[in-house]
Amino acid sequence: MAQIMRESLTEILGLKDIVRTGWVRNDVKNPESVAAHSWGMAILALKLTPKELDLSKVLSLCLVHDIPEVRVGDLTPHDDCSTKAEDEFKAMKELAPEWLSLFQEYEMGETEEAKFVKQLDKLDMGLQAMIYESKQDLDLSEFKSSALSKISNLELSSLII
Repeated sequence: MAQIMRESLTEILGLKDIVRTGWVRNDVKNPESVAAHSWGMAILALKLTPKELDLSKVLSLCLVHDIPEVRVGDLTPHDDCSTKAEDEFKAMKELAPEWLSLFQEYEMGETEEAKFVKQLDKLDMGLQAMIYESKQDLDLSEFKSSALSKISNLELSSLII
C-alpha cells in the first residue's frame, strides 16, 4: 500500500517539473511550472475568496484542478484537445481517485466555488503575463485579453486592467 501511495504522490509531484506550454510557445524565459500556477491560484484564493464561499473547497479545487496534466500534458487551444476531457478524467481516476469529485466539480463549473476558481485560473494567467511582460521584452497581451474575456467578476478583472 505504501509503495502504491508513494508512486502516486511522486508522479503528482512531477507537476513541479512540467512547464506551462503557453509561456514556452511565447518565448518566456524560465516559465512557471504547472505546480507554480496552482500555487499562484491558491494564494489568490486566500486573498480574494468572498466570505460566502467555502475557502477550503476553493483551495482544494485550486490545488487539484491540473493534476491530470502530469500525464496528459499542459494542453492549450493550439493543441489537439479532442480527447482531453476523457484523458484527464482517466488520469485523475488513476492518480487520485479520492479527489476525482473535486476535479469533476471544477470541470463542470456549476458550483459557485468552481465558477470562482475558474476565474482565478484566468486571473493567475493574466497576472503572470503582466509579470513576464515587466521582466522580459515580450508582448503577452493575448493572455491578458483571454483572461479578461473569461472573468466576469469585476473585482478580479480590475486586477489585470
